[in-house]
Amino acid sequence: MAQAKTVAAPPPSDLGTTRQGHPWLTLLSVSLGVIMVMLDGTVVSIANPVIAQDLKASLSDLQWVTSGYLLALAVFLITAGKLGDLFGHKRIFLIGVAGFALSSLAIGLSSSVGMLIGLRVLQGLFGALLQPAALALLRVAFPGERLKTAMGAWGGIIGLSSAAGPIVGGLLVENVSWQSVFFINVPVGIAALAMGLWVLTESRARTLSRVDWLGVLLLSVAMFSLVWAIIQAPTWGWGDARTIGFLAAAVVVGGVFLRWQTRSSEPLLPLSLFANASVSIGTGLMMLVAFSMFGAMFFLTFFFQGVHGLSPLESGLRMLPMSAGMIVASPLAAVLIGRFGTKITITGGMLITGLAMFLLSRLSLDAAFIDSGIPFALLAFGLSPVFVGATEIIVGNAPEDLSGVAGGVQQSAMQVGGALGTAILGAIVSARVADVYQDHWSQAKLPALPPQQVDGLQELATFGGAPTAQMMPGVPEPLVQAIGKVSHLSFLDGMHLGFTVSTGVAVLAAVLALFVKAGRKSEDAPIHMG
Repeated sequence: MAQAKTVAAPPPSDLGTTRQGHPWLTLLSVSLGVIMVMLDGTVVSIANPVIAQDLKASLSDLQWVTSGYLLALAVFLITAGKLGDLFGHKRIFLIGVAGFALSSLAIGLSSSVGMLIGLRVLQGLFGALLQPAALALLRVAFPGERLKTAMGAWGGIIGLSSAAGPIVGGLLVENVSWQSVFFINVPVGIAALAMGLWVLTESRARTLSRVDWLGVLLLSVAMFSLVWAIIQAPTWGWGDARTIGFLAAAVVVGGVFLRWQTRSSEPLLPLSLFANASVSIGTGLMMLVAFSMFGAMFFLTFFFQGVHGLSPLESGLRMLPMSAGMIVASPLAAVLIGRFGTKITITGGMLITGLAMFLLSRLSLDAAFIDSGIPFALLAFGLSPVFVGATEIIVGNAPEDLSGVAGGVQQSAMQVGGALGTAILGAIVSARVADVYQDHWSQAKLPALPPQQVDGLQELATFGGAPTAQMMPGVPEPLVQAIGKVSHLSFLDGMHLGFTVSTGVAVLAAVLALFVKAGRKSEDAPIHMG
């Protein structure tokens, strides 16, 4: 895969003179597909609290709604790039668009949380087909220096769709249903499919190779075992035989995967890539920043909708400073890296991210818009330099014949980090809520309730929820309100701990960034998309 070269259908001199292969029409076409993926990533978090109520989903169920999707993306991205080399990037892109739209339709028709999780995994697989193929098609349409222009427009489109996500999600969940946040992908997918068939030109690798299917299987099993153990541990117990068994399976199968990669003639993940320390550190940085961001943000919708009682739309507006800020921060990050260098810019970005996480760890029950808006804006300007800089570190320091694989590693590291962050921080928050719930109950001097009823209230608290009078018939309204405050205080303690851990992770990443070096100049480092 890494040594394959991409064939561009029309020569550069012909670009822009015909409909098929027209550079700006190609950009618009692939953007429609990726907008679908970006919207999905931001609107689902807004819908989570409503999904929990409608499908009677537990906290671990909702974690898998997010983690299952991210894991499917992470495991399949490198494989998807190779499939584009083998069968053509246009073909793989269109399959990804069609599959993503159809799986979104099926998710909206889900009748159980198990069905929803399974379809989210399928959706992640199709999403993985989209991303490397889209970049490969852009590289063909915008050769040489023109690719930088396309990437600037691409970043703006992604930033705009990310910013629109919370608002669109809030409007749909509040005025239609949670299912509608998935149904919206269908018309977008149809438009992307129709335009792709009309304007995209095919490209594939001259030197074909095979897919390391055993490597795909081993990596999938190892990652599933690890995340499943972490998500289930609060329920099973960390010392439970099942938890230990899945963790052991993750270690053993992961070791077999690494061993196989050293023996396979065409490994899924050539370990020689990590011989360069900066590539390894850059991969670690991408995982840590995604861990911190995805894991911590998972609980904010529960804080806004459960503790504050905001509507889905109001929750989306609360998150707007971060999403909108990335539209400005992403191009600014490239300028700062060019002026101050990768090391200084990434270190500064992670320290800003750490400050934002610390401020979020101090949110109170009555936090106003500005209390969350300031750290959200800081997150936009902290995370953007890391995403841009870590990509430069990974791809720029990789051997030239592995630059394509390095691009897949960069994307996979982000998805794996996000999945692990959601799982691990979810387990930390859940355990903290369980630890402090009885303490808050005692401090409020509330009367004793049957253990089974207390367990149910404690489970509700992990979502930031509180009991209503309808849920507790016969219980006086003042007592119901007092129990609600206990639930909210317990959730807040758990969320504070989650953000505190994220603060530590951000500081650790800032320290790691001090040991990286910039990669080769972009003009010296050939880009192999897919």
